Amino acid sequence: MKRIQLLPFGEFDSVLLANLSADLARAFSIPSEILEAGPDPSRAYNPEREQYSSTQILGMMSGHAATESCRLLGVTSLDLYIPILTFVFGEAQMGGACAVVSTHRLTQEFYGLPPDPDLLRARLLKEAVHEMGHTFSLPHCEYYECVMAPSHAVERIDLKTHHFCPECRSRMLAAVSR
Repeated sequence: MKRIQLLPFGEFDSVLLANLSADLARAFSIPSEILEAGPDPSRAYNPEREQYSSTQILGMMSGHAATESCRLLGVTSLDLYIPILTFVFGEAQMGGACAVVSTHRLTQEFYGLPPDPDLLRARLLKEAVHEMGHTFSLPHCEYYECVMAPSHAVERIDLKTHHFCPECRSRMLAAVSR
């Protein structure tokens, strides 16, 4: 049976993880399950940047995807980067099986504001659906409310919904049914 598997890296809020699992199951209309904690991400740490390479974390995940699994989503609170950007909220293997998202820069506390658990849950869902969309070969979308719109700042995440526009939804449903 196709499903989404969530693989936590490092310390992660169990309630937020359970909510994400349920939200993703609804968003993609396929079951979702939470796996035991992933491998130690310390080898992806770059001391010069004081961040973790999302690409290296994706590499660590490759061996954890079950053959019957539809997709594997790494979930972490670590600060992620790719070499050409200051930071990323997540990264995915375009058309592949794995993606990773981070709550590090999705929290209000990161911006010096009081915690807002509901906003964090909404932002995490949007980024998780976005990165999972890439695993179904969906590119960025020009429609700003589509979950596949690019997000280079948290304010852009807040503008979009966690839903696919009609065109992206059609492509995603075709990919999920394969």
